[in-house]
Amino acid sequence: MKAHPQLALLFVFSIFLLSACVKSDPSLDHQAEKNQIQMTKVAELAADEKPIKVKVVIVTMFEIGELSGDTAGEFQLWKERRDLSQKFPFHGYKDLYFNKDSGILGIVTGIGTARSAAAIMALGMDPRFDLSKSYWLVAGIAGFDPEDASVGSASWSEYQIDGDLSHEIDAREIPEDWEFGYFARYTKMPFDPDKPAPTGEMYQLNTGLTNWAYQLTKDIDLGDDESLIEVREKYTEHEMARKPPFVLKGANMSSYTFWHGAILNDWANKWTDYWTEGKGNFVSSGMEDTGSYLSLSWLDKIGRADKNRMMVLRTASNYTMQPPGMTAAENLLNENKGYGGLKVAIESAYVVGSKVVDELLGNWSHYRDNIPYADPVLENIAP
Repeated sequence: MKAHPQLALLFVFSIFLLSACVKSDPSLDHQAEKNQIQMTKVAELAADEKPIKVKVVIVTMFEIGELSGDTAGEFQLWKERRDLSQKFPFHGYKDLYFNKDSGILGIVTGIGTARSAAAIMALGMDPRFDLSKSYWLVAGIAGFDPEDASVGSASWSEYQIDGDLSHEIDAREIPEDWEFGYFARYTKMPFDPDKPAPTGEMYQLNTGLTNWAYQLTKDIDLGDDESLIEVREKYTEHEMARKPPFVLKGANMSSYTFWHGAILNDWANKWTDYWTEGKGNFVSSGMEDTGSYLSLSWLDKIGRADKNRMMVLRTASNYTMQPPGMTAAENLLNENKGYGGLKVAIESAYVVGSKVVDELLGNWSHYRDNIPYADPVLENIAP
């Protein structure tokens, strides 16, 4: 990919537009001026230099405190263990970090589909980088359905389901024969079989690449921890929730609302089944990935990225519903004090994701132009 002065000029022009928008607020003038100067320098540099070829983009969504040296969020282990030390200023949630020797670029998008969509689009349009051959690995934590897996487990996403794009009527006002107040746009009832084709409600990732990543990692020992055992033992009615962590495949739901509870968990399963026509199984609940994929798919249309190189790995920090003997409110409020599986889930995301990254980088001469592929396997079996 050649350097594009047009993109650089577009960056500069966008800053001028932003400055015009904020002129009415004097308190923002100074910051707008600083942003304009910094981004003008970025654009000038990008116009003069060849874009940096990125092999793998690690997409994380949040960090707890500092980017290194304290309690790790999703990004910290990647930054420290992959020596992502070259900083690139980025007017998003966090700056970008790169390892020029390995070709790994790390981004923290911020939480929620809007932030992730904006961050991925901004990165994709950044003239400093050539992302045309990049693989995109989303590596983040999520809530998991206790019917399918245990805390600390890792799931490769086959489908991205949007949990926001719909109609909704408050459950206290729905007809008596409705199970939920949530139903698809342009339909007449929940799970109406006469539904339109999805226009953002569901995305299917590259099946061959997802199968390849799963088969490469399915036998990894994710270890165990006393804190996980304590959480697992509460779920006496869910066999899979009581097993040690393992790797599986499934569908991931993204929504801006951090929902929780047995009723909404049941809805998530049925919503996933509805949009995938029975092909997808709801496993994990995050808050960003439909936004990330949408931006990547639009970048794909203009040759800035390849949507078929996206992989989504979610690891279980908690469950999406309460155990027996607790209400949904009690369990969610208790989790807000800290997820019992957070530390292990963060480690699982790095360990499982690293297996894929190492394979890609170790055989880059092949994978640069040939996306790995594997046929599906029958097992999604816990040890």
